[in-house]
Amino acid sequence: MTDVTDESTVTDWATDFDHADPAWAADPYPIWEDLRERCPVAHSDRYGGVWLPTTHEAVSAVAYDTDTFTSRSVVVSNNRPMIPAPQGIAPPISSDPPFHHGARRLLLPAFSPKAVAALEARTRDYCRELLEAMGDRTEVDAAVEYAQHIPVRVIAHMLGFPEEDGDVFRGFVKDVLEGVDLPPEERFENFQRLDAYLQVQISDHLANPRDDLTTFLLGAEMEGQPLSPEHVRGSIVLLLIAGIDTTWSAIGASLWHLARTPADRERLVAEPELMTFAMEELLRAFAPVTMARLVKDDVEWQGCPMKQDEWVLLPFPSANRDPEAFERADEVVIDRKENRHAAFGLGIHRCVGSNLARMELRVALEEWLARHPVFELADPDAVTWSHGQVRGPRTLPLRVA
Repeated sequence: MTDVTDESTVTDWATDFDHADPAWAADPYPIWEDLRERCPVAHSDRYGGVWLPTTHEAVSAVAYDTDTFTSRSVVVSNNRPMIPAPQGIAPPISSDPPFHHGARRLLLPAFSPKAVAALEARTRDYCRELLEAMGDRTEVDAAVEYAQHIPVRVIAHMLGFPEEDGDVFRGFVKDVLEGVDLPPEERFENFQRLDAYLQVQISDHLANPRDDLTTFLLGAEMEGQPLSPEHVRGSIVLLLIAGIDTTWSAIGASLWHLARTPADRERLVAEPELMTFAMEELLRAFAPVTMARLVKDDVEWQGCPMKQDEWVLLPFPSANRDPEAFERADEVVIDRKENRHAAFGLGIHRCVGSNLARMELRVALEEWLARHPVFELADPDAVTWSHGQVRGPRTLPLRVA
C-alpha cells in the first residue's frame, strides 16, 4: 500500500472510495445506499488503507468495539498520528479506555444542561446581530453570513479566545478537516500554524488566568497529576475545531432543507412546538459527522481482513439513513417521535458537546424563522458543500421575503 493518495476520480466506491472526492461532498447519500445493498463494508487502498462500513449495525459494532479499534486519531489522512494510545492526538475523542474516562469527565461540567442554558441568551443575541447585519436585502448567503459565525463566537467565548479571530478559526477547520488529501508535508505546515496560534493563547492564559475553559484545562488534574501540555493542546484543538464545524454544518444543512421544502418550513413556522422533534430529525437526516478509528492489530472482522493501522471510517450519516434502523429512512419527517439517531456518534465517544450543539441549532433556527418565515433557495446549483469528514453547506444563497 502507498501512503500517498491517488488523486484520480473514484470509479468504484466499493473498492476505491475517497471521502474527499467531489461526488461524496456533493451528494453522498446515493453512494451509501448503493454500498449498503451490494458491499456494506467497502475498502480502499487510499490513505494507506481504509474501510467503510455503511449499515447502522456495522457502524455501531465498530463504534462500540474499543478492543479491536483504537481512537488515537479520528481524522483519516495520509499519515498516522505520532501521539500513541491511550491519550491520542485530541483527548477525549482520540482516547482509549481507561484514559478516556478521566479525560471526558473533565469536560462534562462545561457542557452540562445548566452550563449550556447560561449561554443561550448570548447566543440568541448574536444570531439577531447577524440577521440585523443582513439588512433588508432579498438575497443572502445563510452559510457565509449566518451559520459559520454562530459556533465560532460561542466556542471562542468558552475558550477565552479573541472572538474577532473567526476567520482564523475557520481556516484551521479547513486545514484540519478538509485538507485531508494534502501531501503530508503541507498538512504538517498547516498544523504548525495552528500550534503557533495555540501557543500564543496558552501563554496569555498562563500570564492572565480567567474564568474560561483554557484556564480550566491548564489547571486541571487527572489522577492527581496536572494534564500534560499535549493533553491540554489536544483538548483545545478538539473543542475549537469540532465545536465549530459540526454545528456550523448542522445549521446550514437545516436551513438548506427548509429552503427547498416549503411544506416543512411552513409547518414549523405555524407549529413552533414541533421544533424539538424537527431539530432531531434534521440532525438525523443531515448528520454532518463521519468519525474514524484505526485497526489495533491484524484481524478478521465480519469477513474483512483488516490490517494493523488501517483506517475505519464511521459514516454516522449513513447509519442514520439505514432502512433497517429507521422507517422512511430517506425522508425528513419533522414530527418523527422515535428518533435514536447517531448524529452525535455512538459508544463511549458520543459527542460531549451535544447539549451545546442542540442549543445553538435550535436558537439559530428559531431566530432565522422569526426574521425570515418565508425563504427559498436563490440558486440550487450555487450551493456548495464541504468535503472530508464533516459535511455542510459552505455557500447557501437564499431568497428571503
